[in-house]
Amino acid sequence: MRSTLVHKNDHWRGTFFAMAGNCEILIDVKQKTLAQAILNCVEQEVKRIEKKYSRYTADNIIYKINNTNGRPVNVDDETGRLLDYANQCYELSDGAFDITSGVLRKVWKFDGSEHIPTQNEINNILNLVGWQKIKWRSPELQLLPGMQIDFGGLGKEYAADRAALLVSEQFSNHVLINLGGDIAAAGPRQDGRPWEIGLQDPNKKNKTAMANVKLHHGAVATSGDLNRFLLKDGVRYTHILNPNTGWPVKNAPRQVTVIADTCTDAGMLSTFSILHGQGAEDFLKAQDVEYRIIY
Repeated sequence: MRSTLVHKNDHWRGTFFAMAGNCEILIDVKQKTLAQAILNCVEQEVKRIEKKYSRYTADNIIYKINNTNGRPVNVDDETGRLLDYANQCYELSDGAFDITSGVLRKVWKFDGSEHIPTQNEINNILNLVGWQKIKWRSPELQLLPGMQIDFGGLGKEYAADRAALLVSEQFSNHVLINLGGDIAAAGPRQDGRPWEIGLQDPNKKNKTAMANVKLHHGAVATSGDLNRFLLKDGVRYTHILNPNTGWPVKNAPRQVTVIADTCTDAGMLSTFSILHGQGAEDFLKAQDVEYRIIY
């Protein structure tokens, strides 16, 4: 699917497909050539990060790490910074945010069906989960045989931040980047107005916006079970798993949106809050950030 660029009212709208979803760029400049250059810059950076860190690619650093069979591997500086951030998230969340827990997808398929894995199936995977089992001292990383890492909980947010930074440095800061709901503003509209972002209400099938967020700069990230869930006997299972139990977090909100300085931080806080289950809102209040929450 090729990227597109169209003029809409008083700005340009660029679109492309990456990271398993539709990506949208709003560009408040006059010249089409400049808008096209900005779109190309964002698309190239997002796809670079996707290619480098996707678990579905067989020739990238993630594949190399996940197929070392217990041997140590040296990583580049960018990957090292992401591993440091993942370690920080693990420590700040008391082990609830764990990039080794992605291996649980072998038994959990969040496709909207009612297939729930058995406790034995979960137990057979849990011994491969646990960041504390990994040896990480930059630039060397060593996993136990069978363990994997997955940057899925960080990837889109990191890509949005990187793209916004590049665009701001090289072209213009009057740009809003939306990677499937993970949003970063390089700056406000040309006249100083904020970008207005509609947040979808997960409890309404008609995709009604529950609220608008006005963003001059910074970022918005949303976590929830709108598109990835299981439903059995009237119980909805969120795709965010407790790495200690291997089960979805109990009594979690349907959706949490956080506004923060960076998309990476917004995504971290929204995910952290869901990991707190019924204590999600108390956690968010303690962080002194703007948020929206739906149960």
